[in-house]
Amino acid sequence: MNQEKKGAGKLYSYEYEEYEDGEKGPATMVDDILADPEFPTLRELSIGDWGECWEESCQPIIDRIVERAEAFSQIESLFIGDMDYEECEVSWIVQGDYSKLWEALPGLRELTVKGSTDLELGEICHEKLEALTIICGGLPACVIESIQRAKLPNLKKLLLYIGVDNYGFDGNADTIRTLLEQADFPRLSYLGIVDSEIQDEVVKIVLESRFMKQISTLDLSMGTLTEKGGALLLEKLPLFPNVKKLDVHYHYMPEETVKKLEQLPVELDASEPNKPDVYKGVSYYCPMLTE
Repeated sequence: MNQEKKGAGKLYSYEYEEYEDGEKGPATMVDDILADPEFPTLRELSIGDWGECWEESCQPIIDRIVERAEAFSQIESLFIGDMDYEECEVSWIVQGDYSKLWEALPGLRELTVKGSTDLELGEICHEKLEALTIICGGLPACVIESIQRAKLPNLKKLLLYIGVDNYGFDGNADTIRTLLEQADFPRLSYLGIVDSEIQDEVVKIVLESRFMKQISTLDLSMGTLTEKGGALLLEKLPLFPNVKKLDVHYHYMPEETVKKLEQLPVELDASEPNKPDVYKGVSYYCPMLTE
């Protein structure tokens, strides 16, 4: 098993040779982690390649964490699916059902999930969770609806990769609008709705949401943001002096729009400008992360 130090935690993953013979896989991952003498001292836990994760679900890992919840009681930050595209493309990662995890880890403050295939969050209820991040190439509407109904009174950061319909996003602009209308996160200070192929529409919806009056960081990066969305930001963002940071990196805005955004009294990241692909007179815009 690979063990890589990451801040106050470790990343655990299997080498290909370890699981190709069938002896290692998601069913053995948690016991191997618990066998690490340093594990009781960790506060952050990242789980990477559990072995053929494009075919094998991480459900045994989740279930075993729930079964051994007492042994994981010190973990404050959990990342399941922490792997790069060389190990597994994000859209191929087979996730699992997190319904029982909320009650099992009451001390958890941060959860990051990478991959959305077979992902379920269930009824989310957690008193201490402060950050929820889902990284994927397409976020299913059922997952968005679980977040919409979530009871997370201390949530400070919400970062959702929306993605594209070819890789799992089966909603539309109204799905995002309903999420922001019905979600109740009284302490939210970081709102990220990113990596969308309808990013201009997302910008309009976010700017009209009640969360704009309370957040300090607005993340609209990695999507198909164009001059249209940029104009909305220029018009509406000055109405919210509480917003101190704006992240729109990886975008399709013209340089002139970016220069105007730079004049706003916010900390701006507008790096990685892009130009659309043009084929037979038609322009194509792609989010950063899809497959």
